[in-house]
Amino acid sequence: MFTGCPIAGDAADLFEPRDDRVPSDRRQGRTLFRSAKEVRPQRSLVKRAASAPHQPITGAFGQAALIQRCQVHKARNVLDHLPERQRPWVNAKLHRAYVSEDVTAARRQLHYLARQLETDHPSAAESIREGLDDTLAIIGLGLSPTPRTTNAIESLISRTRHVKRNVKRWRHGQMVVRWVAAGVLEAVKDFRRVKGHKEMPQLVAAQRRRDQQLGLVKKEEKVA
Repeated sequence: MFTGCPIAGDAADLFEPRDDRVPSDRRQGRTLFRSAKEVRPQRSLVKRAASAPHQPITGAFGQAALIQRCQVHKARNVLDHLPERQRPWVNAKLHRAYVSEDVTAARRQLHYLARQLETDHPSAAESIREGLDDTLAIIGLGLSPTPRTTNAIESLISRTRHVKRNVKRWRHGQMVVRWVAAGVLEAVKDFRRVKGHKEMPQLVAAQRRRDQQLGLVKKEEKVA
């Protein structure tokens, strides 16, 4: 399932696929990100969990797509491949890399950690290497790694699941839409400011500079 928050300097708009059917992940992703592009056409910073494919994102945004892997989920995935006694020191090294403000140093630390684990825990080493650059995308923009997880959207997903927990039979698409909307409205009551919200203007400005370097926007355009 795809859910997202397109980020802009002055707002964050929740969006869901407009199709009320339950399509495949790939088709749903294309619908979702086309909707996102219409809402914020050149403000695309997308965060994803390990299972979310790149193609729907890059298909909608092309070169403008900047994909940030959720560091919390990545760390959990790595630690799941390790015995309990090995997890504390590995988690500490992952955290040190992820909070670094130097993307080159962070990349070097993660590759070194993967080499340390390669002999005894090859699955953990492979998990670190898989999508490694995606976990450092925000750092690569020259920003602090504050907006680096999907937690902002997951509280909403959890609340929606809780609201519809007693539904045993889904009769049609309109019923799905109504229950999702009910869950979202319930979740909104407990919304708080996202950690790192004060950095959103810098984040948008950094993304715009990247777009200019790629020739996707004109330099004279100003960030909305």
